[in-house]
Amino acid sequence: MSNARQDKFSGTKAVETDLQLDVPRLERVLRAEIADFEGPLEIRRFKGGQSNPTYQLLTPQRNYVLRRKPPGPLLPSAHAVDREYQVIQALWNAGYPVPRPYLLCRDNDIIGTMFYVMEMVEGRVLWDTTLPEMTPPERAEIFDAMLSALARLQTIDYRAIGLAEFGKPNDYFARQINRWTKNYVASETDKIPLMDRLNAWLPANIPVEDSVSIVHGDYRMDNMIFHSSEPRVVAVLDWELSTIGHPFGDFAYHLLPWLLPQMGDRLSSLGGLDLPALGIPTEEAYIARYCELTGRREIQGLDYYRAYTLWRVAAIYQGIIKRVQEGTAASEHAQTTTELVCEIAELAWQFARRAGAPN
Repeated sequence: MSNARQDKFSGTKAVETDLQLDVPRLERVLRAEIADFEGPLEIRRFKGGQSNPTYQLLTPQRNYVLRRKPPGPLLPSAHAVDREYQVIQALWNAGYPVPRPYLLCRDNDIIGTMFYVMEMVEGRVLWDTTLPEMTPPERAEIFDAMLSALARLQTIDYRAIGLAEFGKPNDYFARQINRWTKNYVASETDKIPLMDRLNAWLPANIPVEDSVSIVHGDYRMDNMIFHSSEPRVVAVLDWELSTIGHPFGDFAYHLLPWLLPQMGDRLSSLGGLDLPALGIPTEEAYIARYCELTGRREIQGLDYYRAYTLWRVAAIYQGIIKRVQEGTAASEHAQTTTELVCEIAELAWQFARRAGAPN
C-alpha cells in the first residue's frame, strides 16, 4: 500500500489557462447572492475529479467551492450541475451530510458555463481505499461509516424532501443501461467487442426487484469528506449522477474496490489484499453489514449488478477518453487510451457469465 493516489489527487493547484474564471464578474455575483460574502477572492482548482471542474474560492473570512460544467462540446445528459444543486439543497434541508448550497447560476455569461457555489467542508478526503496510514481498527470504522451513510441515504423519503420529480422510480436499470449505452456509443474511439456484447445482454436480463430510493450515482470513498479526527462522514460530494432509482445501483457500485484487481493508481482496489489483517471487511462481510443496516435478508442477482457496475464504469472511462481527445477533460491525469476500458469490460463479462450470459 502507498499514498500514490492520495498524493496525486488531493489538494489544489493553479487554475489552468483554459479553465480560468472571470474573477471580477464572479465576485460581483457572489457579493449579490451570498449575504456575508466578503472579498477579495482568490481561486484555486482541486486536483481530483475528471468530470465537472471544481474550484476552491478563498476569501479572508470563509472558503467556498464552485462546481461548473466544463467548457466545450458535451453529451446531452452529462454534467448536470443544476440537478446536482437541486439534490444537495434538498438533502441539506433534510439534515443529511452534504455541503451547504449557496447559489446556482444558469447565466453562461458569468464564467462561460452554468455553475453553483457551496460551502467548503473541512475534513479528510481519502483517495486510497486501503487507507495506508491507518490502523486496522481505524480502517474498520471508516468503512462502516461509509456504509452507514449510504444506508441512511437510502432510507430518506425522497418525496417528503421535495424530490418527487427528481427521477422516475421505476425501471431504473433499464433507463441507466439505455443512457450509458448511448453515452458509450457517442464516446466510442475504438471497437471493443465485449462492450458490444454487454450492451446487448444487460438490458435483456435485468433482475426483477422493485426497491426505490435516492441514488447518488457515484458513491465511493473519495466522493465524501470525513471528520478530521473521527470516523464520521461529514459531507457526501459529487451528486452529478444522482437520481431516483434502485438502491442496488449505488451499493453494487460501492463494491467496486472489491471487484477490481490491483491496477496501480489508475483505480483504487482491494483485490488480492489480506483484508482481515488490514481491518477492512471482506466483500461478504460488507454485503452482510449492508443487509443488516437496510433490513434485508440477502441481495438476489448480485452477479448481474456486479457486471452492470463494471460495464458502467467502463462506459464512464470511455467518456473520459473522448473528452481527453476533445480537450475538455477536467483532470490532467485522465485516461487517454482504451486499455483500461477493455480490462474492465473483461471483468464485467466474467460476472455476466456467472449471472447466466453465454460463453
